Amino acid sequence: MIALPPATRVWLACGATDMRKGMCGLAVMAQEVMKQNPHSGAVFAFRGRRGDLVTRRARSQPAMV
Repeated sequence: MIALPPATRVWLACGATDMRKGMCGLAVMAQEVMKQNPHSGAVFAFRGRRGDLVTRRARSQPAMV
């Protein structure tokens, strides 16, 4: 179980996604296809073609130094 803050939005990409895109490519997909800011703090979930792989992209909090 992943604990998310109550106000966090979760976006699910419908259909199969080419998982070879990497994190930068998935961020572009969130921005261009979903029309959402990939740095908004929302969680974006993408499904692979075979359905056995799901990846998520979320902006992490900056580290304290």
